[in-house]
Amino acid sequence: MVTVGEELDKAVQGAFTRPAPKSAGAQMRYLVKKHGGRTKPVAELLGISQRTVERYVNNQIKSPRPHLADRLHREVRARWQPQIRARAKQAAASANGIMIDVQARFGYTAAGKSTDQARVRHLTLALHPQHAARLFEAREAGADEDDLLQVAAEALGETYFRDNGRRAHGLEVELKDLVDLKFEL
Repeated sequence: MVTVGEELDKAVQGAFTRPAPKSAGAQMRYLVKKHGGRTKPVAELLGISQRTVERYVNNQIKSPRPHLADRLHREVRARWQPQIRARAKQAAASANGIMIDVQARFGYTAAGKSTDQARVRHLTLALHPQHAARLFEAREAGADEDDLLQVAAEALGETYFRDNGRRAHGLEVELKDLVDLKFEL
């Protein structure tokens, strides 16, 4: 299932200047380095023993189980190139904005409480920097998926349906049944 949070993270990761470590040993060494050379916090983070972390660091174990490989990949990506990540978010929130490509069921409630029947639409458009800032702020504040979806719906409602305040005043947009979603910085 497509989620707004994961897609925002993927968009920011597109700004990386170097690829993240790929092998399990390199990923484990990176996490140990990020935790001050200590293996115990990495073991607690990944839910494995400290000795297992040491084995990966020394390349005694080379291929993790799928569940651990996924968690390891996710934790490395979350910490990879934090300055590049921050610059990309800042650029999107202050000057560039963010591109959104969404296919979902949109519902509407107009000012007179009339409601159009929801239908599937495919939209590709540029969101203003203020909307990108709201999305990133909500993500960093720990908003759940429903809240992120609501922020995205408000941004799409303002940009596309209300044409930045030029029409359809009072129209409320609901975003349901997300089929596909992609962001690009």
